[in-house]
Amino acid sequence: MSVNLSIFLIIAGCAIVTLIPRILPFIMVRSIDLPEVVTKWLSFIPICIFTALIIDSLIVEGGSVPAIDWRVLLAIMPTLLIALWTKSLSITVIIGIISMASIRFFL
Repeated sequence: MSVNLSIFLIIAGCAIVTLIPRILPFIMVRSIDLPEVVTKWLSFIPICIFTALIIDSLIVEGGSVPAIDWRVLLAIMPTLLIALWTKSLSITVIIGIISMASIRFFL
């Protein structure tokens, strides 16, 4: 399999453009002491993003009225319990992925 140089450069350029806004803020903020108010506000961002992703998957368009995807609701239950128990975003995401994969496999 040969790699076309222009395609490779496009992919590399897209990777750089994607990584810069994701990594650069962490590098810049790491050396700055942020005020307590900003630190507290930033602590809620993972929860907000996680909730938005869950709600986006949970509510589906079912004609004229939105409907609930019951498979997603079943996966949310153990994931929410683990999130409350461990308070770890990484473990919560892993359990959520395993729950959803199991439900899709068996149902």
